[in-house]
Amino acid sequence: MARIICIANQKGGVGKTTTAINLAVALAKAAQRTLLIDLDPQCNATTGLDLAPTDRHPLVLQQSLRDAIQTTAIDGLDLLPGSRSFQDVETLASDDQSQPHAAVLQSHLERGMAGYDFVLIDCPPSVGKLTQTALAASTEVLMPIQCEYFAMEGLTQMIQVIRGVMQQKPDRLAFGGIVLTMHDPRLELTAEVEDEVRDFFGEVVFDTVVPRDVLVSEAPSHGRSVIDHAPRSRGARAYIELCMEVLERD
Repeated sequence: MARIICIANQKGGVGKTTTAINLAVALAKAAQRTLLIDLDPQCNATTGLDLAPTDRHPLVLQQSLRDAIQTTAIDGLDLLPGSRSFQDVETLASDDQSQPHAAVLQSHLERGMAGYDFVLIDCPPSVGKLTQTALAASTEVLMPIQCEYFAMEGLTQMIQVIRGVMQQKPDRLAFGGIVLTMHDPRLELTAEVEDEVRDFFGEVVFDTVVPRDVLVSEAPSHGRSVIDHAPRSRGARAYIELCMEVLERD
């Protein structure tokens, strides 16, 4: 059965999509058949892999995921692209219980994605209905946390949502881990944030930290992961090491 990892944080700009792209690429290069699902209306996971958003989101159309999945330039990595349609964004984010679209996602994933070792879900920066449904359909949640002043802001709410899903579905969702991003060891603030997060969460926090590296930020503009764009960079090395940790935590 595939490991379904929901990559989520209610704050934007913490490296969530960057982590989703680079971890997915690293897993595929480690011979793990991987699917990346873009649920963020900004569609950065889609464009970051040099593919185009769809006119209509397959979940809105209730289209089979298999029919909507696209291959990427990375062998072993497929993508379910996102959509920037304002109508679809509103529909997918709706809390209206009469809307079946979030349930479609859960139904597809709960049946299992045959042939995949990993399914990664890039969620919007919120704790809304779509993120909660993605969590409920996942086996693990991975949370990137930025090494900056507001890193802990809103974290309590996100943890409460995760715990709520865990209580609703015991033994289904596990806390896969927290990864520290935009890490700059030259800054005293970075050390303070890292110490606080590690003291509070303990072994849940990955040993790997993702450094503040301009090449990581530059790579999506070329439609590539940093692993392909700058394979010898600190950022590429960090995501490869993160991938190894994820595989070891199986």
